[in-house]
Amino acid sequence: MATNEDPAGTSAESAFAEAVRIMARLRAPGGCPWDREQTFESIRPYTVEETYEVLDAIERQNWGDLQEELGDLLLQVLFYSEMAAESGHFTIGDVLQTLNEKLIRRHPHVFGEMAGKSISSARVLGNWERIKAEEKDGKAPAGAKSILDDVPRNLPAAAEAQKLGRKAAKVHFDWPTIEGLFIKLEEEAAELRQEVAAGDGQRSFEEAGDLLFTAVQLARHAGADAEMALRDANAKFRRRFELMEMESARAGTTLDALTPDQLEMLWANAKSSDFSEGSSDGNTSSVK
Repeated sequence: MATNEDPAGTSAESAFAEAVRIMARLRAPGGCPWDREQTFESIRPYTVEETYEVLDAIERQNWGDLQEELGDLLLQVLFYSEMAAESGHFTIGDVLQTLNEKLIRRHPHVFGEMAGKSISSARVLGNWERIKAEEKDGKAPAGAKSILDDVPRNLPAAAEAQKLGRKAAKVHFDWPTIEGLFIKLEEEAAELRQEVAAGDGQRSFEEAGDLLFTAVQLARHAGADAEMALRDANAKFRRRFELMEMESARAGTTLDALTPDQLEMLWANAKSSDFSEGSSDGNTSSVK
């Protein structure tokens, strides 16, 4: 079993402290020219990339890759914190202290007045959301504020759409049943079909967006995390398409040389083979 200390006696605390020192050295005069040139804006794309690489390693259950990718993701935290410290905004110590205080504050059933009492996971999540809302209210500036302002605009589109729908549902602006969403999905598909037939590219673009937004809300009502469900669907398509490529190669040909009917037959075979092997990228995601 893995522990916070390896056989050589290197603790997590000392390893983290060393990583902080290395990051500071890279950014210091005489350090790495590339690292010294970076800004908050220039590092952002790498943060998104590293986040998705962590998710990919988890989905593949490749623990060696996950260990490395978590390190790369942690590097982003160290990078931002070092740049913030240089500008006098905050330090990595401040980041950790804020996190520690938040974890304690949002887990009263472990650290507070409810410590030792039996509590369900649903109650835990409810407490977390309530305390989080209280914290947000305490930070809110004077004046009008939308409840949607808490949803980051730079989330992946499916994740943002799901969070927007969930926020709106809190004030009862939502479909009362999932059946209404199935009907709405059909309406949006019909509207998209109409604009495509009319050859209106801009309207087709807008209707495609409406269709996708509705599909995300349908996933939400079905209890599925839309972002994770779509990632799993992407992985499934990759896997089955690769099976098609392998089967066509065994037959001495390539996919682009086949007819639509032959491609459809290969796809059916790939689906059957994939299903019989029990392959699944199905993940459920429940996050605070």
